[in-house]
Amino acid sequence: MKTVQISLNSIDKVKSFVNAITQYEFDFDLISGRYVIDAKSIMGIFSLDLSKPIDLAIHAESNLDEIMETLKPYLI
Repeated sequence: MKTVQISLNSIDKVKSFVNAITQYEFDFDLISGRYVIDAKSIMGIFSLDLSKPIDLAIHAESNLDEIMETLKPYLI
């Protein structure tokens, strides 16, 4: 598992983020304070405070380099 900080401060960014990670079969969790949300859930993401950076937990053992390349536009 790897954890990175991301920023999803616009509706378009949220949509493109979800589209980008749904191509992977791995689990992704967004962690904001005490809340843990499935990162592939647009409704779940909008329940978070998007004005602050959010921790993204990537539950993948392989393809991490490819995943990190996909996430570049969202990384802080």
